[in-house]
Amino acid sequence: MLIGLLAIPQGAHAHWIGGYGLESGLTHPLLGLDHLLAMVAVGVISTQITPNKIWRLPALFLSFIMMGGLLAMNRVGIPFVETGIALSVLFLGVFIALDQRISGRWAAVCVALFALFHGQAHGIEMPMLAHPALYATGFVLSTALLHLVGVWIGRLFRTTEFTLATLRYAGLSMSFIGLTYLFL
Repeated sequence: MLIGLLAIPQGAHAHWIGGYGLESGLTHPLLGLDHLLAMVAVGVISTQITPNKIWRLPALFLSFIMMGGLLAMNRVGIPFVETGIALSVLFLGVFIALDQRISGRWAAVCVALFALFHGQAHGIEMPMLAHPALYATGFVLSTALLHLVGVWIGRLFRTTEFTLATLRYAGLSMSFIGLTYLFL
């Protein structure tokens, strides 16, 4: 089924070439809904799955997003990038909805794979920018900030059964957004 989903052709999403440096790198992750949702989700999932090692998943994501960007900048392509990004929104939303029912190892593998797709999409753009190193620095900093927001949300929403249910419904809603990205 996953291979079938990867074969679906994709239209344009939130990945456009724009900006020239640090400011653009800082703002780009905040303006693309797919990136915003995925980055916050990684932080939330880290509070659900690895509460004692809360920074493991965000650090893993940051490492692999940089690796995906470097691969793209060196013209090493990963196929089905937009499909992989849509699947990241879908599955990270499912992980939030399922709460602690996903193993830490499975989550880590998925987070690393999804980060490669996100990094690849943005790494393709960077060589075309006036200051790719500044853009990349801003992009990574903004991504880390979104992970922090996700950690804060994950901790905040674990205080009562009502807020925990709200978080699960938010994850389910996010997965539907990812599903719609697959067919845009």
